[in-house]
Amino acid sequence: MLLTKVISSAVALLLAGVGQVQAQLDPLPLPTTCSGVSRMRYSYTLGSGWSVVKVAGNLRGVRTIVWDPLGQMLVSEAGKGVSVHTFGADGCINSSSTLIANAQLNHGLAITPDGKTLYASTERMAYQWAYDPATRKVTGQKTVVNGMVSGVHSTRNLLVVPSQPNMVLLQTGSTSNLDQQASNMASGRALIKIFDMSKVPANGYSYNTGGEVMAYGLRNEIGFITDPAGGLWGVENSGDDLRRNGMDIHKDNPAEKLNYFGDPLKTRNAWYGYPTCFAVWDKSAFTDNAALKTGSHFVQAPSGSFADADCDKNATRPRLTFQAHSAPIWNAFDADAANMYVTFHGSWDRQPPTGFKVVQIPFTKKSDGSYDPVAAADSTSGYSDIFSAQNPAGCTANGLTMSNCFRLTAASWDPRGRGLFVGSDNSAEGEIYLLSKK
Repeated sequence: MLLTKVISSAVALLLAGVGQVQAQLDPLPLPTTCSGVSRMRYSYTLGSGWSVVKVAGNLRGVRTIVWDPLGQMLVSEAGKGVSVHTFGADGCINSSSTLIANAQLNHGLAITPDGKTLYASTERMAYQWAYDPATRKVTGQKTVVNGMVSGVHSTRNLLVVPSQPNMVLLQTGSTSNLDQQASNMASGRALIKIFDMSKVPANGYSYNTGGEVMAYGLRNEIGFITDPAGGLWGVENSGDDLRRNGMDIHKDNPAEKLNYFGDPLKTRNAWYGYPTCFAVWDKSAFTDNAALKTGSHFVQAPSGSFADADCDKNATRPRLTFQAHSAPIWNAFDADAANMYVTFHGSWDRQPPTGFKVVQIPFTKKSDGSYDPVAAADSTSGYSDIFSAQNPAGCTANGLTMSNCFRLTAASWDPRGRGLFVGSDNSAEGEIYLLSKK
């Protein structure tokens, strides 16, 4: 049976506030199955009050989902390019086509609110195209940024600032687990820069010397999104195999991070700690400093020249933290920003494994109009599972995308209000699911 959910004008305006489509779209039903789409490849568990339907399969490396003003779904498929998908009256995908064929594109995908300009990224380059939603075609490929560094973190996220669409955020991760050169902003590593796309030089900006640094000390801030007030929120993959004064603490530390950056048009040169300061998840591992709490920053080898307390004097703490090695990939708000959703790609550096799920973080709108998680910064229960591998402890993570469980990536709220679209880039099959509240 098909359930119809109607999106209101108010919801459409709120979606515009978080950088999605501006126009109100005709409602679509919520399907329970989609003809021609294979069944869910991996076993799963749903949180109370949630349903799921697989809407697409046999894709390549699903990483990012964005929407054009006509409600068409654009998907970054790592190792293939960008595809575009339309929906039929039954609420399922009724056509799919390749929008951009480029095997080097691997994650970043962004669209301006008017739907006329598209951005995508490879490890070293970012490109711009003119996009026509009516024909689902791009023209005029232009290199807008070049010279991004190569390294272990090869994906580059992009985001158009909704309130000023000529300004585009572009991220790089560290080149290694503990990349000491990332402490220098000039290295172009482990940071987010902002570029004015109305002033692109003839051959594109050089990443290291062009644009402005919004924030640095971000080991791999692979997902970020704005709230309706314009504040930027990012999820960070933190370090592996860490030790504290020579003792192995890596099983439950450091925490993965939810970072708040404020207004991306105003924030500049803010330091978030890496590669010196990391966040606590399990405070019991720090018997030498009872003052540390979940979310506090720590250093691996405290000394007289730089100790844990120095992190808090110099680096911005995360607003909330996640279980170590969960590998958060993307974050998204629902229509009224009452909740943020985060996809966890899953761990390789922990036994038993963790991650392989989507979590929900309750948010609140404060009296000053800003948005904030409900949970305190030192909470270990500030989020709840809504969609997860049936047995996360039995999931393997052989390489970046190989696993016997889904590897969750893209997260994007449906502009028609039906729920959360979530991707998996498992190399066995790229899939897209629609999670909906009953």
